[in-house]
Amino acid sequence: MHDYEVIIIGGGQSGLALGHFLQQRQVRFVILDQNGRVGDSWRKRYDSLVLFTSRKHNALPGLAFPGEPHTVPTKDEAADYLELYASHFQLPVRLNTAVVSVERTASGFLVQTGHEALRTKNVVVATGPFQSPYIPPFAGHLAPDAVSLHTAHYRNESQLPAGPVLVVGSGNSGAQIAVELAMHRPVIFSSGQPRVHLPLYVLGKTIFDYMQLFGLLDAPRSSWVGKQLMKRPDPIFGYQKQMKALAKTGAMRIAARTVRLADKTAFFVDGGQASFQSVLWATGFRPDYGWLSMADVLDPSGWPRHDRGVTAVPGLFFLGLPWQHTRASALMGGVGKDAFFLAEQLVR
Repeated sequence: MHDYEVIIIGGGQSGLALGHFLQQRQVRFVILDQNGRVGDSWRKRYDSLVLFTSRKHNALPGLAFPGEPHTVPTKDEAADYLELYASHFQLPVRLNTAVVSVERTASGFLVQTGHEALRTKNVVVATGPFQSPYIPPFAGHLAPDAVSLHTAHYRNESQLPAGPVLVVGSGNSGAQIAVELAMHRPVIFSSGQPRVHLPLYVLGKTIFDYMQLFGLLDAPRSSWVGKQLMKRPDPIFGYQKQMKALAKTGAMRIAARTVRLADKTAFFVDGGQASFQSVLWATGFRPDYGWLSMADVLDPSGWPRHDRGVTAVPGLFFLGLPWQHTRASALMGGVGKDAFFLAEQLVR
C-alpha cells in the first residue's frame, strides 16, 4: 500500500497550482516544503524586490491576486498570496520538511525526508529554478576583506560597506538592485551579455498585456516564435530610464563583462577596469538535484530531461522549469497551464 498517489516536492507557486488540480480530481497527495511558511521562497529574497508582472498576470488557478490588477506586487505580497492560496483551498502542505533522497522502488518511489520515509506512485519535482546560487570561479581572487554577496543572500544596503559596489550580472535582479544602490553610492554595473530593455508600462497597460496579445507568452518552445525567444536572454523590464539618468550623472558606470578580479579591482572583457569595496553577484542559479538517486534523469549540465515536464522515468515529473512549455512557464501566472497538463497526465 502506498502512502500517496502523488508527492509534490516544493510548495511554491508550481506545487500549489498542481495541488489545486489534484484536489479537484480527488487524488491522494501531499506537498512537501522545506520552508517554515508557505511563500518563504519569496519572503527570503531582497527587501525591495518587486515583480515585473502585474497582479492580473500573477493569479494561480481559481483565486485572483488581491489588489489593483494593473499594479505590480512586492515580493512579500507574492509570498502572502501563496500562503492565502494554500489556506483558501486547504492544500495538504507539510512545512519544515526537506527531502533528502528520492529512489525508485518496484512499484513507485521512496521519498526520504529528514523525519520519515514516504511511499508514492508518482513524484513531481516542483522546486523551481532558483536552487544553487552561482558565483564565478574568479571570485576566489577577491581581497579577503571585500564583502561578496550573491543576490540570494542580499537583503538590503546595510550589508555593504561604504564605497563603490560592483554588481555583476545583467538580469532583472541585477538591474533593480544596481539602480537602487546608485541612489546612494557609486555603482559599477557589469553586464555579462547585451539585454533588450523594455518599458514596464505602455499606454497604461503592462508590457505583458501586449506580450499576451501578440502570443509571445503562450508560444510553445517547439514553435518558430518560441525557438527565437529562447535564443535570447530575458529582457530587462522597466529600468532603462533610471539607468541612463544615473549613468549620465556618473552615479552608475555601465561596464562590460567582468573576466577577472584582483583584490578590489575588476577587469572587464573590453580592457577596462574599476575599483570597488564590495561585490554583488547577480549571476543566477544552477540546478541542484543531487538528492534524486536516479540515472538518466538529468542532462550533462544538470537540468532535467523532459517533455513538458514528463520524464523517461515512469511516474517522475517536473514542474515550474523555465520554458517548460512556453515563456509563461516561468511566471507565477503562467504555471497553471503546465500544472493542468501534468494533473491530466497523473490521473490517466
